[in-house]
Amino acid sequence: MSAESKVPVVAKSILIPFILITSLFALWGLANDMTNPMVRGFQKVLELTNVQASLVQLAFYGGYFTMAIPAALFVNKFSYKKGVLVGLALYACGALLFYPAAANESYAFFLAALYILTFGLAFLETTANPYVLSMGAEETATRRLNFAQMFNPMGSITGLLIAQNFVLGALQSDDTTADGTAIYDTLSETAKAAIRTSDLAVIRNPYVILGIVVLVFFILISILKMPENKTQGAKVKFSESVQRLWKQPKFSFGVIAQAFYVGAQIMCWTYVYQYAETLGIDSKSAVTYGLAGYIVFLVGRTVGTALMAKMDSGKLLMFFGLGAMTTVLGAIFLPGMTGIYSLVATSFFLSIMFPTIYGIALEGQGEDAKFGAAFLVMAIVGGALLPYLKGYILDFGGSGYEDTLFLGVTEMRYSFFLSLVCLLVVTLYGRKVYKVYNKK
Repeated sequence: MSAESKVPVVAKSILIPFILITSLFALWGLANDMTNPMVRGFQKVLELTNVQASLVQLAFYGGYFTMAIPAALFVNKFSYKKGVLVGLALYACGALLFYPAAANESYAFFLAALYILTFGLAFLETTANPYVLSMGAEETATRRLNFAQMFNPMGSITGLLIAQNFVLGALQSDDTTADGTAIYDTLSETAKAAIRTSDLAVIRNPYVILGIVVLVFFILISILKMPENKTQGAKVKFSESVQRLWKQPKFSFGVIAQAFYVGAQIMCWTYVYQYAETLGIDSKSAVTYGLAGYIVFLVGRTVGTALMAKMDSGKLLMFFGLGAMTTVLGAIFLPGMTGIYSLVATSFFLSIMFPTIYGIALEGQGEDAKFGAAFLVMAIVGGALLPYLKGYILDFGGSGYEDTLFLGVTEMRYSFFLSLVCLLVVTLYGRKVYKVYNKK
């Protein structure tokens, strides 16, 4: 047994605060993956193009990019607990703004609400991730973060089930006739307006309820005594910290790899619904494949966390990257339902990437981790920009998903070459960590 395996991942004395902080991972997972299917929901209700619908992801993940550095500055000046509370307040505010957004039937208002909501998520991720890393010995930090991140797909599964059972299945704009014709497209503008009002209320309700739940968490954490980081009193100069961080290839390449990983993940998870549509599967039923992906993701995270106790983290990241590239190639070229099964299987290999890259990049950074964490959270902007580019690829030959062919496959399938490139970057980072950085 290795010396690292003998060190407790979490000390019993801080177990309750650790559990409370890890619950936040489920909360932002719920928001993330309740929103992914909403891209398709907004597209149907508001009759949007693929590019216009992808603005949901641009607003959602753009909020991370905007607020990560301010969040890190705030935490550096104050404390982890206050950072968490600000994050929860912004999260609740954005979710509750869905009510007036639906009342105004404004897509721009919905996007603004999502943008504010992710200000809160940026605060939570910038705070909670390094907080978890600091809750114990440094040699078990990456394992501890992988364990905490296991709560994230649990929230994701919950969010997806909410989207399936209370949103997508209830949207009248998605109803079809027996021969598959969209009823919404045949209606008058007056009838469409009535359905639009009803459907936007359906989209609104889960977010409003979520906002209330988040306020409950805000109250609980505000009254609970939370442990301080052992070096939390040390204030770090932002400019000096950034210079130190970006001089280290393991960190700078890690931020780049994180951006490409998030882009690959969001493209695989968001567009599984449109991929299913090309196979004749309706929106509500397509959620089953999204749900299967999250379950596979949770299994992969469990297996990966166990393997990490025995294997170099960079080597494991490299192998999982190669596995993900293989399954994405399957999603592109394998025929029929085999392709979507391969796309679902990709989630197994995606599972460890975010926390592993995060942990590797911040390893040994000390108090610089406060700002290092911010740049790694800013890298989530890859989930905004790359799906937007994918939307352009999908709209290239027309508004459908099977308008053009390349290498014998339709644009829905060949658009996943973008995910393949992203995963290649992650794989190369894992190899560099294993072959170079960890040996220095």
